[in-house]
Amino acid sequence: MVTVRTIADPTLSRYLAAVNRHRPPALLLAALIPFSFSLPSRAQDWPQFLGPERNLKTVSTNLNLAWPGGEPVTLWKQQLGSGWSGPVVSGGRLIIHHRLKDEEVVSCLDALTGEPRWEHRYATGYRDQFGFDNGPRATPAIAGEHVFTFGAEGRLSCLRLADGSLAWSEDVRKVPGADLGFFGLDCSPLVDAGLVMVQVGGGRGRGIAAFDVNDGNLRWSATDHEAGYSSPVAATIDDRRYAFFFTREGLVAADPVSGRSWFQFPWKSRDGNSVNAASPVVFGNRIFLSSSYGTGAIVLQVEGDQVRPYWRGDDKLSNHYATSVHHRGMLFGFHGRVDTGPTAQFRCVDAQNGRVLWSQDLFPPGNVMLVNDTLLVLTEAGELLAGDASPQQFIPQAQAQILGKDVRAYPAFADGRFHARDKTRLVTLDLRKAGK
Repeated sequence: MVTVRTIADPTLSRYLAAVNRHRPPALLLAALIPFSFSLPSRAQDWPQFLGPERNLKTVSTNLNLAWPGGEPVTLWKQQLGSGWSGPVVSGGRLIIHHRLKDEEVVSCLDALTGEPRWEHRYATGYRDQFGFDNGPRATPAIAGEHVFTFGAEGRLSCLRLADGSLAWSEDVRKVPGADLGFFGLDCSPLVDAGLVMVQVGGGRGRGIAAFDVNDGNLRWSATDHEAGYSSPVAATIDDRRYAFFFTREGLVAADPVSGRSWFQFPWKSRDGNSVNAASPVVFGNRIFLSSSYGTGAIVLQVEGDQVRPYWRGDDKLSNHYATSVHHRGMLFGFHGRVDTGPTAQFRCVDAQNGRVLWSQDLFPPGNVMLVNDTLLVLTEAGELLAGDASPQQFIPQAQAQILGKDVRAYPAFADGRFHARDKTRLVTLDLRKAGK
């Protein structure tokens, strides 16, 4: 049963229930992209995981790192249900996907005040086989007047942004061969060319699939690959549009419209435990792939219908879960496994040759985004650090404890405000200069 409720009460805590406090699963939450070409987002929005252009970058004319008293200004906080879906923001609306008891809930809040606008609920019976967390993993995508969500059991939904009413919903497990993988289905939808694309996983040519944004009908599917925990990205290289999927088998470069595979490149764990969680990073005509479990990093160069390795290595920048960011010929991200202890290192690597420019292990692993030339690092311990994206070293200019532990969901940055969540709550910080 699906329930849509328009919220008039400004206090979210009246209807939010107790939170599942299980440890998060070993996976990276996936990312999303809005309709391309016809439905561009506002420059200061964060409508999808990994940001406006799906590359962890955005701009701000008034970013402030001189936090009063050493702490950023907290605008509001809200309690949440379980899950590892990150927030997205468009046109002053914040969307968050979480779980309350036996329902997955999509909540729309005022991004400035936290006041509820509407919520959409549907029943779920998902149980994590490892006991980590039973909530949704994928981050929603706001595209035009619609919101796309992907639940842990594989329910792909399209909601109307204005009021949360359901436009359509499809259970991708109906696709032959689909399964829930290790930690449930976690591919944040990619919306491009009038289609919404996800990793489904399974045989009979159903590894990746695309559904019509208007009615949810299956338009194409391809590969027999099992699903990884990376989300696809869209990019144009030499006037050709690609949808890049990083499955458990490796990279698939597909035509977003037809599903035709332009090329594939195997990049799989040596010990069979691969989750391939970090999304591909595209810069120019090159693609950075990175994974853990003995797989390592590789840069591929696209040449027409073919791709060739440019450099590779497991000693450079092997991302376990979190996607790296490319900036001015450098790659910034976390190297090493993070589920076997605090062993990951924050690194800067020369994207041209893979040379490690610096490596630091002074704080826990986490995720990173770039605002102008500033890196914002949110650690798994809930600490926010900010500093220049420098080829010499990372020196935090500001840092503060903003959340609890076990932070895996990616944050959002929109209109100078930083939105982030941990296992139990959502917080919004004002990182703008005074008076802005």
